Amino acid sequence: MTATAATQDTPIGPFSTIVDADQRVLASGWTADVEELRVLIHSTMRPETVRAVSDLGDVTRAVDSYHRGELRAVDSVAVAQRSGEFLMHAWGVLRTVEPGAPVTYSEFAELSGRPAAIRGAASACARNAAALFVPCHRVVRIGGALGGFRWGLPAKKWLLAHEAA
Repeated sequence: MTATAATQDTPIGPFSTIVDADQRVLASGWTADVEELRVLIHSTMRPETVRAVSDLGDVTRAVDSYHRGELRAVDSVAVAQRSGEFLMHAWGVLRTVEPGAPVTYSEFAELSGRPAAIRGAASACARNAAALFVPCHRVVRIGGALGGFRWGLPAKKWLLAHEAA
């Protein structure tokens, strides 16, 4: 399978997105290194080749609009990820967490239907390949500490502040 990728500038650095032939996001994040994203894609969906383009149309516009303040611009962009049943469900739940209303890992576990699965909720965030489109940055520790973020805590802090404004 061949996929397509584009990198665009954002206020917090380069943001790259890999999409499949149906324009579904396979992986995304604040990096210019497309290979760093490609290896995050589940092995059964991972493209052998990623063709670089300058623009992904609606996907590129959604990322730009989000960073300019239209926080819901990424909501309608299709995402394709694969894993076990709980992670797939949890990623869907993450897409329902409102901008500006972060939840704790405990709350995320509860929203995902498994209140005791706090580590599972954290794993869903850590294994999410489609950052921004599946907003794992909206999950924080009890007391408001940021927790982890693949793209760095300064990026997570910026995203949360951007959405709170």
